[in-house]
Amino acid sequence: MNNNAKILYICQEATPYLPENDISALCRHLPQAMQERGAEIRIFMPRWGCINERRNQLHEVIRLSGMNLIIDDTDHQLIIKVASIPSARVQVYFIDNEDFFKRKATWIDAEGNYFEDNEERAIFFARGVLETVKKLRWEPNIVHCHDWFTAIVPIYLKKIFRNDPIFKNLKIVVSVYDHSFPGTLNTDLAGKLAQEGMKKDDLSQLATPDYVNLMKFAIQYADAIILGSEHIEPELAAYIESSGKPVLPYVSNENYEDAYAEFYDKLLEK
Repeated sequence: MNNNAKILYICQEATPYLPENDISALCRHLPQAMQERGAEIRIFMPRWGCINERRNQLHEVIRLSGMNLIIDDTDHQLIIKVASIPSARVQVYFIDNEDFFKRKATWIDAEGNYFEDNEERAIFFARGVLETVKKLRWEPNIVHCHDWFTAIVPIYLKKIFRNDPIFKNLKIVVSVYDHSFPGTLNTDLAGKLAQEGMKKDDLSQLATPDYVNLMKFAIQYADAIILGSEHIEPELAAYIESSGKPVLPYVSNENYEDAYAEFYDKLLEK
């Protein structure tokens, strides 16, 4: 693997902090595998309220916390926590906020309903990650986003942060999975992103912010796509194929590490 690789992993879930599935397992093991191959890595995920802070030994990073992010004219304080994954030399940074992440759940309530403010939580998470990376003064050359909760990170990097020296020379990779959700996010998502300084023409894909459109939106601003599941929504698969962007087909859990390392290396060569 390219020894100059600096990979920022932006994940909606990772074990051992959330139950194991294909996304959470990959977000746990892939960064460690790339670190062991010589890459420098950082992992970010939301500090969902169901994560046991004491058991997982999360603690606040005071020097990174305290910034206020304004979303839809409301101030929300950004709190950064960190923990080390047991049995690995890997740290995870957590984006936290009382308004968005205190409830004892992820993006779904106890009845299986999606929270009404998931779009604002996703905006806060995306902004929080990028502002924190700036504070760390760490320049990634690959940003790898996993699934729908990270889908607005690519447009932030391409439109809002594009002239920031920390984010100038990078490739954006989006992993697509078969974890679609019913219905849509709040239809104000595009309007709230417009308030962030994005042009309405760039947000047309979000007129109906359902799972497929969110992932199309992520792909639109990505440089490369990875199929993280064996079966992808047919409409999404067709969109990926028509994008003309580099694609890493689905690789089974036994063989993915070398395939991902080669894929990253090819991107960095371009």
